[in-house]
Amino acid sequence: MRFAKLVRSAALAAVLGVTALVVPQSAVQSTEVSLTRVRHAQGVAVGGPDVVWILAVGSDARPGEDMTRSRGDALQLVGINTRTGAATAIGVPRDSWVAIPGHGREKINAALYFAGPRGMAGAMRNLVGIEPDYVMVTRFPFFEDMVDDIGGITVTNPRRFSDPYLKKEGFARGRIHLNGYNAMAFSRIRKGLAGGDFDRSANQQRTLRGIHARIRSQADRPGFIERGVMTVMAHMDTDASPQELYELAQAVAQVDPRRITTCVVQGRVGYVGAASVVFPDVAQARRLGREARADATLRHC
Repeated sequence: MRFAKLVRSAALAAVLGVTALVVPQSAVQSTEVSLTRVRHAQGVAVGGPDVVWILAVGSDARPGEDMTRSRGDALQLVGINTRTGAATAIGVPRDSWVAIPGHGREKINAALYFAGPRGMAGAMRNLVGIEPDYVMVTRFPFFEDMVDDIGGITVTNPRRFSDPYLKKEGFARGRIHLNGYNAMAFSRIRKGLAGGDFDRSANQQRTLRGIHARIRSQADRPGFIERGVMTVMAHMDTDASPQELYELAQAVAQVDPRRITTCVVQGRVGYVGAASVVFPDVAQARRLGREARADATLRHC
């Protein structure tokens, strides 16, 4: 079994390398995913001693707009311990009022618009105290397609809610199966939730858990991971090497579902001028960062 896994790992690495050579940038399909390697990042080595941090951002870009210079919508800072298989997600409400490097104070989702993925990484560092190694930005239509491609996901919904525009009939309480569109709606609805932006961020984390569980359940099917990686690469713009992409995919696949912890940065809703914003609990955000920095584990929320 171990030998078979090593052979498969080598084969997948080779596929990634060949893809990078035979699919030149000009032949890449429309960019739906961007993965930016932050300047000082050292990359990821599965089995190594370090936690790798990936900031996942859902871009609010409309068709024809640059998704890396639009406002971010879903913001989840994900840490993976490549040695132990532990992982954590720290959710940040999109309206959090924070310092954006070089642009003063603004809603954190505006960091992507003002300064791109690296500006978003800097804003997250200012709030949580962790600068991600990678920033991954995805358009929502591609997110829907990815969920459909893996056969949908199952999440546990703590309370019924609905939205007149995204999901008029609403989502039932309990374990529910979501296709791509419904996974997007479940992650984006805010107005029907008692906790507003905070509950929405928690639902995004439930969606991430559902995606991970589905991928992990299918990972041993011949060609499943390979096809997924090839599909993403065909739509991806990145400065990371093919080997890094393979190692990131491997790290995600090795996460133990029993060792995933999640938390949302809390705060209070207020106003800056006429704009409704979230004033985040910076002390809590920094504590979460300190707890998770060493081993990708949260002890208290």
